[in-house]
Amino acid sequence: MSSENANNISILNANRQDVADEESVRQLEYIEKAKAQVSFMEKELGRKLKACVVTFGCQMNARDSEKLLATLKLVGYEETESEDADFVIYNTCTVRDNADQRVLGRLGQCSNFKKNNPYMKIAICGCMMQEKSAVDKIKKSYRFVDLIFGTHNIYKFAELLYQSLNSDKMIIDIWKETDKIVEDLPVLRKYSFKSGVNIMFGCNNFCTYCIVPYVRGRERSRSPKDIIRECEKLAKDGVKEIMLLGQNVNSYGNDFEDGNPDKISFAQLIDEVTKVEGIERVRFMTPHPKDFSDELIDVIANNKKIARHIHLPLQSGNTEILRRMNRKYTKDDFLNLVNKIRTKLPDVAITTDIIVGFPGETKEDVDDTIDVVKKSAFDNAFTFIYSKRSGTPAATFEDQVPENVVKENFDRLLKVVQETAKEQSLKYEGQVQEVLVESVNDHDDSLMTGRMSNNTLVHFPGGVDLIGEMVKVKITECHGFYFFGEKVE
Repeated sequence: MSSENANNISILNANRQDVADEESVRQLEYIEKAKAQVSFMEKELGRKLKACVVTFGCQMNARDSEKLLATLKLVGYEETESEDADFVIYNTCTVRDNADQRVLGRLGQCSNFKKNNPYMKIAICGCMMQEKSAVDKIKKSYRFVDLIFGTHNIYKFAELLYQSLNSDKMIIDIWKETDKIVEDLPVLRKYSFKSGVNIMFGCNNFCTYCIVPYVRGRERSRSPKDIIRECEKLAKDGVKEIMLLGQNVNSYGNDFEDGNPDKISFAQLIDEVTKVEGIERVRFMTPHPKDFSDELIDVIANNKKIARHIHLPLQSGNTEILRRMNRKYTKDDFLNLVNKIRTKLPDVAITTDIIVGFPGETKEDVDDTIDVVKKSAFDNAFTFIYSKRSGTPAATFEDQVPENVVKENFDRLLKVVQETAKEQSLKYEGQVQEVLVESVNDHDDSLMTGRMSNNTLVHFPGGVDLIGEMVKVKITECHGFYFFGEKVE
């Protein structure tokens, strides 16, 4: 990490007086114990120890990795992007089988580093580790791994790290499920001016292709008071943009019993977050179409602090395929929702996820999906080829689609997605947009890179002093998924 990026990072809740939760205090005590151990190892080696966190998957995993990295930094490790380090942790995703294979491939490479570094520790955590078959494979074929834990007890990392540093045996700590939420922990953010905030965990939807409910557990909402308190702390620390995170954010609070003072809707929660002094923009990820309420649309329409971007996963445009996916809405339901959003929020960008090749899907079914893409006029769509995921109902469906048919349908859909997105992007040409400046451009250091309210990247001439600032930029060139522009006063 460069010194410039290091200056853009801060640690929240790093002291005991900042936390009230008993478990959080306990983990801070383990940070002190691990710190002493790392200091001893430094003297033995005559150098600073280095740590690498490798993240796979969604924004919630990225947020978890910020906590892992904070703990590693607090105990004395220096961050490195190289896996030839003294402590390497893989924070895994298991949504698709190829994600598992990528992790195992990286683990195999990492074993070579460990042969040359007897002090090296290798850890693996996250969703993949909530699957017994994956843990069994690690135990059998990757015995050099030192620490394994899952999604439910990631808050125990300081304790598990300390145990691992003082043991030569593989430590495994997997919880099948929990109702425990511990968020008041150190967080090492990539950006000083924006941050994710977890509002809930787990999922109750059980889409037939998805493993998430089985590895993340049932829906558990955080107290709105705790969420607001975290947002206030972030704002005081210089954060201007918040992203509210959950597997299905618009079912937030459904798990609270009637009469519970914490029971508020997601629409009410996001409205409260926008009232936090210092917060200038609020995003959310990910909503489910079946739970997207009129109340939420109205709150977004009436509050300019809420980003003009809604990610609304379609998955399929065919009603029968949607039924087999257990999505709980029809093609017409989805189109009606998009029409409602477009009517009340004409300036909003709508993006989506689409799966091609779900069992039983025909060419005509994909035609339905293409029809929805055209009628919805998505600003972008993330298209995926169906991945058979063991442990999900769809993996047992007999009518799996041949690979050559899937590829042909995927290409047809992708062509329409790209054409639609390009057409949508042209409407921004000549407009002046408010942009949160994030960094120096990766390819041209005379340009800055920022993100519009609709989540699109914009590159424009400027200096590093603009990083973290909200600036007005006139869009001069549209390049599909990114823009060029000029700063205006």
